[in-house]
Amino acid sequence: MMNFDTLRVQEDDTRVLVQLHRPQSRNAINAAMIEELHSVCAELERYPRFLVISGAGADFAAGADIFELRGRGREEALAGINRSLFDRIARLSLPTIAAVEGNALGGGAELTYACDLRVAGASARFGNPEPGLGIIAAAGASYRLADLVGKSVAKQVLLGGRILDADAAYRHGLVAEVVAEGAALSAAVALVDRMAKLSQLALRLSKCAVDAEGPHPALDDLAQAVLFEGEDKRDRMTRFLEKRKV
Repeated sequence: MMNFDTLRVQEDDTRVLVQLHRPQSRNAINAAMIEELHSVCAELERYPRFLVISGAGADFAAGADIFELRGRGREEALAGINRSLFDRIARLSLPTIAAVEGNALGGGAELTYACDLRVAGASARFGNPEPGLGIIAAAGASYRLADLVGKSVAKQVLLGGRILDADAAYRHGLVAEVVAEGAALSAAVALVDRMAKLSQLALRLSKCAVDAEGPHPALDDLAQAVLFEGEDKRDRMTRFLEKRKV
C-alpha cells in the first residue's frame, strides 16, 4: 500500500492493520483520513484480507473533525462523505475488527459500528453526542446501532446522550471482548489469527448471509451448495474425522 499522512498501515498476506494517526487531534476523522481509508478499502476489495482498525495514543477516535464539519453545508451532507466510507467498510468481504481504546465518539463510534466486531480496552467509551453540536449521527449510527444493541439502548445513546463504557458495551453486545487497558489491539490480532485458520470462503459467505435483509433461506442454501462442492470443506471434515487439528 502507499504511504499515508493520517494512517499508519501494516500488512501481510492475511491481514491489514490500520492505525488512525492524528494523535494531536485525538484521531478526529477529517477529509484526508476519509480519502486514505477509501484507498485502504480499494486495496482490500482487490485483495481481500482481514482488517483491524485502531487509534494512535489514548483514544480510538474522538469524533469527526469539528473544524471541517462547521464549514460543511447541505451539499456535503447529501454527499454522505463519512457515511459512504463506513458503508464501504461494512461491505468488505472478510471480517473487520475495531480495536478500541479510550474514546470512540461521534464519527469514531460510527466507524466502529461499521466493523463486524469490536474489541474494547477497559477504558473504552462509545457515544454519539452529535445533537449537542446541532446535527445528527448521520454516518450509519441510526441504522447500525439499533441492530447491534437494540432500539432502546440505541435511543439512549443517540437521543439521551448516554455514553457506553466498556462494561456496558459488553453487556449490550456491542463489543465481543473487554481486555486490559492497552491490550485491545493485541486481542483483535489474536482474534484475526483464530479466524485466519477458518475457511475464508465460508467466512465470506457467512458474512453475506448474516448481513442480508430479512429471511433468506435460498441464499443460505446457495452459499452452502458452493461450500459443499469445495475441496476445502472435504479436507477440513476429513481432518476432523481423523481427529487432526483443523
